[in-house]
Amino acid sequence: MRYVKPLSLFQDLLKTNGLERGRLLGLDVGSKYIGLAVSDINNKIASPLSVLLRKKSNIELMADDLKCLISELSLEGFVVGFPLDRRKSTTESVLVKLFIDELCNTNKLTGIKYTYWDEHLTSKTVEMLLKPLNLHPVHSKIFVDKFAAVNILQQQWRKSLKWEDNVGARPRPQFDSEELVQWY
Repeated sequence: MRYVKPLSLFQDLLKTNGLERGRLLGLDVGSKYIGLAVSDINNKIASPLSVLLRKKSNIELMADDLKCLISELSLEGFVVGFPLDRRKSTTESVLVKLFIDELCNTNKLTGIKYTYWDEHLTSKTVEMLLKPLNLHPVHSKIFVDKFAAVNILQQQWRKSLKWEDNVGARPRPQFDSEELVQWY
């Protein structure tokens, strides 16, 4: 795995032909679970994918699962949620960094790019949205992890588009309201 800056990952995707363009996988790394979200082929919309159980003893299995997803979904890179508190590292951010280092040390994900994205309050936002549904705690946790990963991926993409707009390099894609309704 190779670290790239968030904007570099975005620009690399834009350089590729639309038919050859890869997708991004969003990761919300927690102490027990890792929420996964995947972008669509055009990298406009993120959708929840699944949740992986995180244990120190199963890092090899997780690397195998991610390797399968890379080929199955034509993944170009990972956007990893990195919790920052007022631009400072936190205990959770150290755990995320250690997890990524462990994945890199497996040497099973060579060639894949990854970047970090500030995930400050993504889980809390999803928790607040789910609270009125009164879901079972287990179901709620799974939804929170998946949709936090969606939030991380969407934020990264939208911020990158906004940055590109500000320098005038590329027009912002327009979303059709029907397209958004279908996603929800």
